[in-house]
Amino acid sequence: MIISASRRTDIPAFYAEWFMNRIRAAYCTVVNPYNRKQVSYVSLQPEDLDVIVFWTKNPEPLLKHLKELDDRGYRYYFQYTLNGYPRTIEPNLPGIEKEIQTFKRLAGLIGPDKVIWRYDPIIISNTTGMDYHKKQIHHIARELEGSTKRLVVSSVDEYRKARANFDRLENQALFVKRQVTEPDVQELIKYIVALARNRKMEAFSCAEILNLSPFGLVPGKCIDDCYIKKVFGINVISEKDKSQRLECGCVTSKDIGAYDSCLHGCQYCYAGTLAAARRNKSNHFPDSPSILGKYEVQNPVNKKDDETEQGTIF
Repeated sequence: MIISASRRTDIPAFYAEWFMNRIRAAYCTVVNPYNRKQVSYVSLQPEDLDVIVFWTKNPEPLLKHLKELDDRGYRYYFQYTLNGYPRTIEPNLPGIEKEIQTFKRLAGLIGPDKVIWRYDPIIISNTTGMDYHKKQIHHIARELEGSTKRLVVSSVDEYRKARANFDRLENQALFVKRQVTEPDVQELIKYIVALARNRKMEAFSCAEILNLSPFGLVPGKCIDDCYIKKVFGINVISEKDKSQRLECGCVTSKDIGAYDSCLHGCQYCYAGTLAAARRNKSNHFPDSPSILGKYEVQNPVNKKDDETEQGTIF
């Protein structure tokens, strides 16, 4: 089983203590975001897991625990989003130079193969146009050369939860181009592909609706069976994750996060709002089996992973 930690929230940044408590307990519970009466029991025993995929914009709080994960026999890699957008778009991140240094530190601890750089999403606006992105990605790529071997990019998608944020940005005179076409990004994508090649990185797209292959950017998988085979030398189930959208090529995984719990407050976020995350923060308990609330499952002994039942709130 592959654990996704997490598409729904930034566990390394905000819930590292909870995550390590669950690692030590060797299980966690996950509440169905569409039916809170359904609670899954998820084994976190090392022998039950193929690999853990961390998704983060600030892994610094988790770095001190990596040796323990290694000593316990876990395999893992990081999807590290590093965009460096202005604070009008990414208001609560440490800042580009600090993020770059954390990236380098992480790569130094676990190796460049296990840290994937995401420049994602590419937002085209009146303040973040082509020249902005070329300058930004050139600076980051130069700094990260030798610290990663894979770059993942995608264009912005107007998710329902991001739409209101984009509307508010327009009141601040920042106008996002919400319907991006291939001609809009052709020049930039060609630039990114060439830059990545020069910095000894492979470049891939992520769940991209646009066909960017003619410009040299091939579709990739964030949870990638071939990548896992190459890096860890193990075979995992190669079945597409049916819970993800059609354009996503990721293989099946189990996400242990929760929506509306990330406190970064990025304006393009699809996984929740900052206001909801702040409210939900008071419902987080580091010693709970679930990331939000206190959800346990009845008779977890001998339960199959991901089996759902009525949850018990303790």
